[in-house]
Amino acid sequence: MDDEEPARAVLREMLGRLPGVRIVGECADGMEAVKAAAELHPDIVFLDIQMPRLDGFEVAELLDPAVAVVFVTAYDQYAVKAFEVRAVDYVLKPFSEKRLGESFERARERRRARTRADAAALAAASRAPGQFLSRVVVRDGPHIRVIPVDRIDFVGARDDAVALKTEGRQLRKPPCLASLAAALGPARFLRVHRSFVINLDRLQRVELYSKNSHIAILADGSRIPISREGHARLREILEGPPSSPAAGGRGERD
Repeated sequence: MDDEEPARAVLREMLGRLPGVRIVGECADGMEAVKAAAELHPDIVFLDIQMPRLDGFEVAELLDPAVAVVFVTAYDQYAVKAFEVRAVDYVLKPFSEKRLGESFERARERRRARTRADAAALAAASRAPGQFLSRVVVRDGPHIRVIPVDRIDFVGARDDAVALKTEGRQLRKPPCLASLAAALGPARFLRVHRSFVINLDRLQRVELYSKNSHIAILADGSRIPISREGHARLREILEGPPSSPAAGGRGERD
């Protein structure tokens, strides 16, 4: 999958000469690549990193984890991240037919070993250190949703996935809550419970539920439980850190 036709032509020609290869499709952008992979069920996918609409890491995140991924790109700075997410290989352009053949054999071995990609690592791979997500990609049946993080109301743990509430809908995403929570900017998102992260911009009020229990009421009416630790973190954000008595602190209030 590559957005440049000449590059795809070279890749197609070289792969076509390798024994055991049957090319089932090619795409010019990331969104097309995800849809084509869902329809054609390839064993191996060769992906560029920088593509329109979705980048290579976002595409890999949305593929069946059993698909072997080989990144083929002109950019060497993503190599470490590619192997961190268990990519089969990282082939730099320009490449030889021999080099491509080696990648294909590695991919076949990966398929035989049934090694699966690490979804949480894939979700983090395209971000620079210290950078937070600006959007989240989610598979919604046959559709791919690209959701700006400012449209997320809350994220909640759901069995082996997480549920994102956005614009009145809940969408499921594979990574665990901890990995997604770490990827969302702490200036906007707060983990208020072991199973919930809320968008602070959506917070309407906090209500006392029982003696030591609180509920966050969001703008859409969602009621999110708040743990004791989550309440302390929330109060610190909303009221600021406690001041010393000598400095004339405001004290606690609900």
